[in-house]
Amino acid sequence: MTRQIHVTQRVEAGGVALIALVAAVMLYPGWWWVIFAAFLAFDLSMLGYVRSTAAGAATYNAVHNYAFPALAGLVALAAEPVSSGTSTAAGLLACAWAFHVGVDRALGYGLKLPDSFRHTHLGEIGKNPPHSSPGR
Repeated sequence: MTRQIHVTQRVEAGGVALIALVAAVMLYPGWWWVIFAAFLAFDLSMLGYVRSTAAGAATYNAVHNYAFPALAGLVALAAEPVSSGTSTAAGLLACAWAFHVGVDRALGYGLKLPDSFRHTHLGEIGKNPPHSSPGR
């Protein structure tokens, strides 16, 4: 991956994290701290690596994408007329989840490839990563 694309994707992810944080502060002023309190909970998805790198990549990738935070956001919108408590919980979940994924991606932790924790769609992670092949 070219450096320009890599930087663009990381800046974009940082923007998503910032938007999620600002949304939580504005929409749920008494509950914004939940974003930070729940931050590491999403990394429990790495427990799949106990079984194998392929299982770990699958569980990590299932949690570290924007699809489920978007779904939680839709639930928050749909639940508002029926239950403000459910709406708030779903909205906070959406913001916390999107914030986590955005921060991870901004730091260079992308979706995992099944051969190694260090191989991601954003390139290789860690100190002194070996040179990536052109396809990574």
